[in-house]
Amino acid sequence: MTAANAARIGVVGAGAWGTALAQMLSSDGRDVLLWAREPDLVAQINGERRNGLFLPSATLNPGIRATGDLSELGDRAVLLVVTPAQHLGAVLGSIPRGNDCDLVLCAKGIEAGSGRLMADVARDAAPGCRLAVLSGPTFAHEVAAGLPTAVTLACAEGEEQWQRLSAAIARPAFRPYYSDDVTGAEIGGAVKNVLAIACGVVEGLALGQNARAALISRGFAEMLRFGLAMGAQAETLSGLSGLGDLVLTCSSTSSRNFSLGKALGEGGNAAAILADQSTVAEGAFTAPVLAEIARARGVSMPIVEAVAALIAGTVPARDVVARLLSRPLRAE
Repeated sequence: MTAANAARIGVVGAGAWGTALAQMLSSDGRDVLLWAREPDLVAQINGERRNGLFLPSATLNPGIRATGDLSELGDRAVLLVVTPAQHLGAVLGSIPRGNDCDLVLCAKGIEAGSGRLMADVARDAAPGCRLAVLSGPTFAHEVAAGLPTAVTLACAEGEEQWQRLSAAIARPAFRPYYSDDVTGAEIGGAVKNVLAIACGVVEGLALGQNARAALISRGFAEMLRFGLAMGAQAETLSGLSGLGDLVLTCSSTSSRNFSLGKALGEGGNAAAILADQSTVAEGAFTAPVLAEIARARGVSMPIVEAVAALIAGTVPARDVVARLLSRPLRAE
């Protein structure tokens, strides 16, 4: 990839995270094309240099241009795909492109119904494109503000792809670390969303910091068991895209999934809360399918099972916690 070609980056999805990535990527004056589904948002980004719907804190760089036409992304050498996980396949299938394209998947989740990870969805929707996964402990508003951030960049095609993509994506305050474990990076991102809901429930029920720390620790054990069963590497799950992202999203209302759990802990109804949200809490969609896959593989994930029951509305939050506390005593 030539230097001129490397500069042609597109970001698919103008939610908070997609807009923050576009802001970071354009911080060196680079041209970044940002696709948004909402026509009013396209006009606001181009006319007012802001995204008042999803990232109101940022004044957007002049190098960002928004479009509502997916066909404009067809000539971009690198596409960061930040659409919600459940819409990834449909959006990718609508982008015309040649085979000389790197798709960097930034959505975190498992496709409901099929149980596929995002890389598997992308392989079917965009055959011939080279796949990578970007995942790690990131809050959109901090990335947009230029605060220091480190992420995992897992490349399906190894170090040659890493060299190309890291040159395109890295910035002084945005540091990617190389991995070849695409599965591990995806599983860490998907599972931590579900565990963040559980930690939010602890906050909503005012159960204290001890309970949250215990839940993060036991939740990481679930993530590790599931990841290893799926062929992930333990080192990946212990790194930025696993444990690092878990700690961040389980500790702040800046996390959509944590905020959802907090509202559930305070007595809210999952269906009503999700219907009222303008942003997507991916863990709500991931929990049921994750629990199903874990059961089929014989992997014990009691916290994930509890969150799935809570999202389904079959068990109230206090009963979910009581069930976890009444599990048989055993070695750690």
